[in-house]
Order: sequence, then C-alpha cells, then structure tokens
Amino acid sequence: MEAKREKPRVLTLRAVEATPESFAPFGQVIAASPDGDKFYIMRLESKPLKFSTITHHAGVTQCLGSIGGHDWYLGVAKPSILDGAPDQSGQHDGRSPMQSRAGHYYLPPDPAEVCVFRVSGPKFLELHTGTWHAGPLFKADVVDFYNLELSDTNVVDRTTHSFKKHDGVTFVIED
Repeated sequence: MEAKREKPRVLTLRAVEATPESFAPFGQVIAASPDGDKFYIMRLESKPLKFSTITHHAGVTQCLGSIGGHDWYLGVAKPSILDGAPDQSGQHDGRSPMQSRAGHYYLPPDPAEVCVFRVSGPKFLELHTGTWHAGPLFKADVVDFYNLELSDTNVVDRTTHSFKKHDGVTFVIED
C-alpha cells in the first residue's frame, strides 16, 4: 500500500567508514592489488548527499571506486531477492513481495535497514548480487568512477525502489 503524505519524511543517516568488516554484509572493500580486472570509467556530476531511490541487480555483482581516491558515499540495504515465487501468505517482515520487470521476486527494502558508507582513499566496493544501492554520491561537482558491471546491466537487470513513492521517505547523509 502506498503511503500518502504531503511532504516526505527526511531521515538523516550518519556515514560509517567502509572497512572490510563494516561492509561485509553488503559486499567487499577492494584496495590496491598487484593485478586486477579491466574497468570502464564513468563521469558523474552533481550527486549530492541525499537519495529517495535505491537499485539492485539480481544477476550480477558490481564494483565501484573513485579515480584519485576521492571520498564518496553509498547508501545500501541487504539483498532481498526471493528464491522463486512467493508463498501465498503475502507478507515477509511487513513487506509485500514484488516481481521485477526482469521476472525475479524480491522484497522492497525497509527504510529502517538502509545504511550509508563513506569510502575514502583508493578503495573499491564490490556489491553482492542483489545488494540495494544508492549512489555513488559525493560533495564535489564532478567525480570520475571506475565501474565494473556487464555492458547491459542497467538495461536488463535493474530494479529500482522509490522510498519517496512507496514509503514517504527521503534520505539525507550526514558526514
């Protein structure tokens, strides 16, 4: 059921430094190593520290990192992809299962389970398959990012949830 509100609630989230331990439930922090994969570069402009939508990819992992080690932020929630069609009970932890355009079933992320990580220095994040993510977000006007994903991921495997539309929530990041 959609929340009907005149103005969305604003929830402030305090950023936590992304370390191998703190980010483990969502993916992996990747630092410099002797050899690695080939990445493409994406230039992002004007991505302020707020968000009201979050996305997941059900079939792939994704790696992100800023060129030059600029600080950036990523809102995340744990994967919530369901194994097969949902049972007839309809509700899981108060959330109703949904089917994506790609055909998989998932539970919409709970606003109370969203957290934000600050990524500082020359590190990359690898997101587990299905990890909900908002960003990269940053304070600078423009930041270039390395991005590793399939060339058609955002066309064939992108599911986006609108917190503003479904939960009446917008997140603002506090550093």
